[in-house]
Amino acid sequence: MATPAELFARMRRYPMGDRLFSRAVTARAPYFASIAPRFIELEPGLCEVTIRNRRAVHNHLGTVNAIAMCAMCELAAGTMLESSLPRELRWIPRGMTVRYLKKADTDLRARATLEAPVAADFQGDAMVPVKVRNTAGEVVMEADIAMYLSPRPRNRTRSG
Repeated sequence: MATPAELFARMRRYPMGDRLFSRAVTARAPYFASIAPRFIELEPGLCEVTIRNRRAVHNHLGTVNAIAMCAMCELAAGTMLESSLPRELRWIPRGMTVRYLKKADTDLRARATLEAPVAADFQGDAMVPVKVRNTAGEVVMEADIAMYLSPRPRNRTRSG
């Protein structure tokens, strides 16, 4: 079974391939469709996702809602981990600490990174840092997402 990064690399060779990949991911995890994400980069250890500044993700102040930014952070971190972990491991978000640093009033880009490879026998929390930037490149939000990593059940595949 191909990782999300491998599928993204294949699909982006075609016109609108990145958009089709983004739609496929949100079909598998429907909640994320509410922010209409677009994957820009995806490889082991790195994921970048953008969202547009549009009314559907606004709060009462007319800026991008904090929860929309949290959703894009979780999506970037989870997809990056799914592409980075050894096949023997699975992940689940355990918690998120966020810092809102600046008003989010433009399109946004979230970048999730994993600094070092994870060993196949690792079990426990891994911290995934995510930075959200506006179109000027300024960090508007930072998130540290605790992801619990554990062995994948032997009878289940990556798609299951």
